[in-house]
Amino acid sequence: MAAEIVNPRSESEADGTGQEGGAEPLDSFDAVFALHRGGKMAVQATVPIRDKDDLSLAYTPGVARVCTAIAEQPDLVNDYTWKSSVVAVVTDGTAVLGLGDIGPEASLPVMEGKAILFKQFGGVDAVPIALACTDVDEIIETVVRLAPSFGGVNLEDISAPRCFEIERRLQERLDIPVFHDDQHGTAIVTLAALRNAARLSGRSIADLRAVISGAGAAGVAIARMLVEAGIGDVAVSDRKGVVSADREDLTDVKRELAGFTNKAGISGSLEAALAGADVFIGVSGGTVPEAAVASMAKGAFVFAMANPEPEIHPEVAHKYAAVVATGRSDFPNQINNVLAFPGIFAGALQVRASRITEGMKLAAAEALAGVVGDDLAADYVIPSPFDERVAPAVTAAVAAAARAAGVARR
Repeated sequence: MAAEIVNPRSESEADGTGQEGGAEPLDSFDAVFALHRGGKMAVQATVPIRDKDDLSLAYTPGVARVCTAIAEQPDLVNDYTWKSSVVAVVTDGTAVLGLGDIGPEASLPVMEGKAILFKQFGGVDAVPIALACTDVDEIIETVVRLAPSFGGVNLEDISAPRCFEIERRLQERLDIPVFHDDQHGTAIVTLAALRNAARLSGRSIADLRAVISGAGAAGVAIARMLVEAGIGDVAVSDRKGVVSADREDLTDVKRELAGFTNKAGISGSLEAALAGADVFIGVSGGTVPEAAVASMAKGAFVFAMANPEPEIHPEVAHKYAAVVATGRSDFPNQINNVLAFPGIFAGALQVRASRITEGMKLAAAEALAGVVGDDLAADYVIPSPFDERVAPAVTAAVAAAARAAGVARR
């Protein structure tokens, strides 16, 4: 079976006549609701069932031979079922987009959207799974029990700091890739854009001091990846200021973060940290005062990625920064996770990787940056999600890195 990018609506549903009661249907005047009516995806067969011979091959009695073979050689499940090409998109609905804890049912439109992006941009089938539980142990046990049906698990919109423990413990228990896209997808695309911004200015990552606004899932992952990539220095700020070792209010995650960031020993506010900084990376929301932006180093980079309102509006950022990126599609240089996760999973599934390593993530970032090539410009440091070169480049790089790391099984 395969997830098909279709909206399985009848004509009566599409025009709103299937609405119960006498109220005007929402989709009679709103294009967003019209598109979502009936859901954004369906399941279709990949083999025909035209007659009794087809039926006997696809189902009983023929299917019993395949079941028996898999029982005797469990690895055959990857060759004779959809397992090796399908991803579970799992959420508990606690951190959905910028909407917060809206619950599993309300998260489903986003999870469906994620699934069709997997298919559209990476050729990967994905199944939305919204869980009616928020307890860490319950989520882990549920996903472990579901795992035999899937080749990978994409964790989505699970609130921090729970998401860190859930991902870590699931990967310890499962031999398939577990990837929290809110963390690593954001980090990979950010690093790719930053590599190209540095190249445009004749510098390397090692020449830069960055400040990240936000110490949640994305902020922590970006900081970790920038350090892995050799950033000169990076400091992370939360609501109470820069995460530093001298603070006594840090969670375990932030205490660990303080241990591998902020080599300069900066303390105090985000605004203070920005003075002389080469890079601002926003994954928190709120507004950064223009005076703080003006205090950054000459030729700075501003990646203000909060949606719908960037922490620093591009009009303000362009007064002081050489390169400006946001999370929005209506400005140049959109930092969009869809540039990463389809190709990452496609590459991991292609080689039946047991996990996604740091090396695979770095390889994805390098491949993504490389797509820009000689067309590099201040308004083009990251490719468009619709650039057809993106997914193949990321897929190939991730597959090669998996083989190099020894986590590939074919």
